[in-house]
Amino acid sequence: MTKLIFLPHEEICPEGAIINVEPGVTICDAAQDNDIDIEHACEKSCACTTCHVIVREGFDSLEEATELEEDFLDKAWGVEPDSRLSCQTVVADEDLVIEIPKYTINMVSENH
Repeated sequence: MTKLIFLPHEEICPEGAIINVEPGVTICDAAQDNDIDIEHACEKSCACTTCHVIVREGFDSLEEATELEEDFLDKAWGVEPDSRLSCQTVVADEDLVIEIPKYTINMVSENH
């Protein structure tokens, strides 16, 4: 099992969270399955940036982002070198520390 450590986020998981998942699942699916409501406006089809996360530890264990994912990350708010779209990022066998950015760009979100 791989441990995903979500850092505290004011709205989504104020206390932070630690979950155990099997390798092969995406960060977004793992979060959703454990009541961490990461936005995913495009229904996980790599067509937006709402599920942007920053992998603070374990980034090098992940497969490289596709060119399409990189193109969308260029449009994300607060992108950093270790940023990924959680819907496209498949968990491997190394534990990850994940930060959910404070803001997301979602022009159609009903929460904003």
